[in-house]
Amino acid sequence: MPPFERSVFINCPFDEDFAPILQAMAFCVVFLGFWPRLAPENADNASGRLDRIVELIGSSKYAIHDLSRCRAKSEGDLARMNMPFELGLDYGCRKFGDDSQSSKSILIFEHERYEYQKVLSDISGWDIRAHGSDFEKAMAHVRDWLVGHAGAERLGRALVSGKYVAFQEWYWEMQLAAGSSEEDIREYPTGEMITAMHEWMAAGQPT
Repeated sequence: MPPFERSVFINCPFDEDFAPILQAMAFCVVFLGFWPRLAPENADNASGRLDRIVELIGSSKYAIHDLSRCRAKSEGDLARMNMPFELGLDYGCRKFGDDSQSSKSILIFEHERYEYQKVLSDISGWDIRAHGSDFEKAMAHVRDWLVGHAGAERLGRALVSGKYVAFQEWYWEMQLAAGSSEEDIREYPTGEMITAMHEWMAAGQPT
């Protein structure tokens, strides 16, 4: 179990289209010395999903909440409210939790600047970042936030981006050598890739 002070809860979509953004954010978290915490990692069937999420929120000093995909996809659809709801849980944990939880820090993403001020005015004064579905922008914002709010080492954006490319090349070569097809690798869960990120770091960032 990673320590509270190094844990980063990530609240975002877990579908195939969003995976490049999630994986880039997770890599930045790992590369800067922290632990991404995702709801699927704690998938104990004996406990409810909401209970698992509350446990992760309570045990993470930092959190990334991505609200970029909460709108309805087409006319007649309903917007997904899970991610704003989890943001509310995290804010409540910070306001009403114990002394350690009052120090929690939150990063919020939206798709376009000022989008959420129109529909969630309670957070209009917060510093919300937009990534426009660009994984490199998302990774850069996560880097800046961890440096500014979590005391992460001040490694440059270009360095982090270059290391992500190096990791991806290593990861794909390792998986292909293990007998995986390219389709297999694309379908593997993000949690498995995050495990590989920690292994890559522990191995000295091989290329």
